[in-house]
Amino acid sequence: MSITGGDFVELGRDLYAWLPPKRGWGLANCGLLTSPRGAIWIDTPYDPVLAGQFLAASTKRLPDGVSIGRVIVTHANGDHFWGAGVLPDAEIIATREAREHIHYEPTPKQQDALVRAGDPTTPLGGYLARHFGMFDWSQTEPVQPTTYFTGELELTLGEYPVQVSALPAAHTTGDLIVHLPAQRTVFSGDVIFGSTPQQPGDHPVHWAGPLANVIAACEQVLATGAETIVPGHGPVLDQAGVRAHIGYLAYVQERAHALHAAGVPALEAARRVIGEARHPELGLAERLVVTIGSEYRHLDGSELPGVLQVMTDVAVVARECAAEDSSVQALSAEGSSAQVLSAQEGEQSREAPGRAG
Repeated sequence: MSITGGDFVELGRDLYAWLPPKRGWGLANCGLLTSPRGAIWIDTPYDPVLAGQFLAASTKRLPDGVSIGRVIVTHANGDHFWGAGVLPDAEIIATREAREHIHYEPTPKQQDALVRAGDPTTPLGGYLARHFGMFDWSQTEPVQPTTYFTGELELTLGEYPVQVSALPAAHTTGDLIVHLPAQRTVFSGDVIFGSTPQQPGDHPVHWAGPLANVIAACEQVLATGAETIVPGHGPVLDQAGVRAHIGYLAYVQERAHALHAAGVPALEAARRVIGEARHPELGLAERLVVTIGSEYRHLDGSELPGVLQVMTDVAVVARECAAEDSSVQALSAEGSSAQVLSAQEGEQSREAPGRAG
């Protein structure tokens, strides 16, 4: 069963963000910009059900006679891209480099089969069912961009400028950001994952890297002067929130480089950084397997493994983390029980003289 709900938030003049109801894999933020002359989506939800919900909510905010004619895709991960199928006549804009990542991921129907047919007793099968089983791509055909670009793309929608900037490989090959100067807003895609003390997010997952490029992309977002930053996932941020995110990225970068220099293999390095628990408020710590693995490839020149191998490693580490959490909870429960028994024995000792008399 698909996820339902989410918040449709007004960010500025004719600009809205759709924010999913919870954190987790595949739950991406999306944008809508409207004018009397047309409308643009910035990214799409993951499957047709969520995309249909976003379309219905968007339609309520469109001027009479206006339809959504363009979709700007911040990168080619399916959770920002596959929902474009609900707009079959729309122009789909992506960077030329995004084609590489499109071919890296399974198609929607392949992914649906992997999730449905997987053995839930195995780490990968159980992980895919738990985190992706609520999505339905059984009838989703592959979506292809209709317009590719490199560098900068200057668009207008009515009176509003829309500045689209391609980035060097960072979260994926083919990332872009969308700057809306009139609304002082940037949609960053997944070069930024949002988190605040009031609404913690998840650990980022970066498939391409290096982290130096991800940090540079965050700095580019700040350089626009935008006051509102819509990350690919998680809560909407201000500039201070982006700076805090850069601090997280710099920490992961430093630890990956130090562990690589010490000869620690990538998977073990991810386990160690997870064990440091520097950001316990963030979910999905196992995604550090992907990010640190990507950073290692830039340090040692190793080849990109297949996505199923990467996700198998993620699933194994997630199971290890869950087992460790269960052990800690069990020990905590035992300690609490021991304290209760000790307190009861102490109370009985204090009561004993009275009963003897």
